[in-house]
Amino acid sequence: TSSHTRVGILNNPSSKIKESNTAVARGILTAFLTQNNSNLKSFLSKLSKEETAKSLAAGTKITKFLTPGMDGNTFEKKYNTLGLDLIKTHQMFCQEVLKLLPGQMAVISNGR
Repeated sequence: TSSHTRVGILNNPSSKIKESNTAVARGILTAFLTQNNSNLKSFLSKLSKEETAKSLAAGTKITKFLTPGMDGNTFEKKYNTLGLDLIKTHQMFCQEVLKLLPGQMAVISNGR
């Protein structure tokens, strides 16, 4: 959130939710829960790159991608305990309430 923009993320995966295929989604959620706005923006920019996703899928630890200024201990603790239930809840909301198909993307706006 800022005086100009407010952003939220809902996950709507198309495949079965497992720890091995949700590293980016869990990293994004963890960053939203543990970091301030300036650190969040730079981390999300880094995490949204395709090469980062490939590296995570190959087994690189997400902590390698933390940016300067981030609270690494808080991030790592939350990331390791986040679990998959939150992503499953997001998926259910997207499909049951928003009527999105699995994996379908949407932008929802609620301006002031």
